[in-house]
Amino acid sequence: MESRATPVTDPYINRQLPYFDPLDEEQLEKLDDQVDWMLENVGLAFRDDPVALRIWSDAGVKMDGDKVFADAQWVRAQVAKAPAQFTQLARNPKRSVVIGGNSQVFAPVYGPPFVRDLEGGRRYGTMKDLENFVKLTYLHPNLHHGSLVITEPTDVPVSKRHLDMLYAHMTLSDKPHLGAITEKSRAQDSVDMAEILHGTETMDNNVVIMANVNTNSPLLIDRVVSEAIQVYSSRGQAMVVTPFILTGAMGPVSTAAAVAQAMAESMICCAFAQLVRPGAPFVMGNFLSSMSLKSGAPTFGMPEPVVSNYAIGQMARRVGLPLRCGGSLTASKIEDAQAAYESADSMHSTMLAGSHFTLHAAGWLEGGLTTGYEKFVMDADRLGSYQKILAGLDMSDDQLARDAYEEVEPGGHFLGSAHTMRHYQTAFYDAELSDSENVESWEEKGSMDMRKRAFNRWNEMLKSYEQPPIDAAIREALDAYVAKRKEELPDAWY
Repeated sequence: MESRATPVTDPYINRQLPYFDPLDEEQLEKLDDQVDWMLENVGLAFRDDPVALRIWSDAGVKMDGDKVFADAQWVRAQVAKAPAQFTQLARNPKRSVVIGGNSQVFAPVYGPPFVRDLEGGRRYGTMKDLENFVKLTYLHPNLHHGSLVITEPTDVPVSKRHLDMLYAHMTLSDKPHLGAITEKSRAQDSVDMAEILHGTETMDNNVVIMANVNTNSPLLIDRVVSEAIQVYSSRGQAMVVTPFILTGAMGPVSTAAAVAQAMAESMICCAFAQLVRPGAPFVMGNFLSSMSLKSGAPTFGMPEPVVSNYAIGQMARRVGLPLRCGGSLTASKIEDAQAAYESADSMHSTMLAGSHFTLHAAGWLEGGLTTGYEKFVMDADRLGSYQKILAGLDMSDDQLARDAYEEVEPGGHFLGSAHTMRHYQTAFYDAELSDSENVESWEEKGSMDMRKRAFNRWNEMLKSYEQPPIDAAIREALDAYVAKRKEELPDAWY
């Protein structure tokens, strides 16, 4: 039984458009050589996690203190054990997503502590805001996956907020989502709650939850990363490990070197996941950003990270791993022309590069510090156009429209032809938030710009929301788990 407000459309994109592959074989081999050199000669540190160091030691890998110097071909052999494609099951099976292959999955922003809307301005995010964004994600057909921390609910203690966030995603939506990673017990809570939601047998044989974590670039795999891998990978669930490299700060100022560093950091984590459990699903993440060398501020939508998306796409396919990239990224504080340009360039390159799982596809503002309500629905609206592009050019006989040419005389028009009437509802993507009417019509409707139209849109969506049904016994079990864990955990605000 489904909510009337949220008909299930395509749960993810089945890509038909070829990838954009600008690097030739010689360039790819040079990057491969750089990655191998880093793995074997520079090394990567696994810090503050004695269990991780013991796992590496037991595998016979060369180490110096907490630094791992792994044979590059051995690392590549471990990476090859991870599946090139897997399915993450959703609570509603019709919303399950394929990660890898020709699929592309869009998920909203992750992590901002602030929210912004046209009336309330910029403020700290609350649990109510998180619930609103979960509902908006559930309602929007162009968002396939729920992310997790669409905004930080800062009115809930840090030690407990992961429980409320997971509960919101599991009960207010039936789309797939991510789990918590910030502390080992929170990762374990995520896996345990996912097991309640999906059942032990289903979890034993499927991916039902993924987790996204950033390495501590440069070249440091800290305890948050290694413990998250141990929790999720040991249970057969999928890890997304994403080096967050500001070129010039957490990596060299050159894009080629930063791409190779990102590959080395991701691949060593994938190899570690395979030591934890051979065949554990793994997604190679990429988040390379340029920066202002005058102020140190990160910049988005710039040519260097755009090129890095293309390069990392080719490299990920080369090693056979699903890829995660960033999405509609901008440093702008509001939904203005800067936000539009930067987000469009970032998202378009992500799409062409072949990102299988695109986090931050909607809502990102202010370099990731803020989730914008208007930006959220504006971005999601544009995602539909990418979905149309990724379908490629339909070359079926019907699309060549020979019957229309037989019907329409020279100098006539096709508006009333049978071919047009068959396709007029689906022929072109209709950007709901764009206004393409004449100026008189626009003025009659109040001369609203897109920000105001977006404000009205997300409010209308929330009014239409109907909670998807959930099995009463499962809900009671989740209630009991959350209540028990909250009793066990002291309130902590940092």
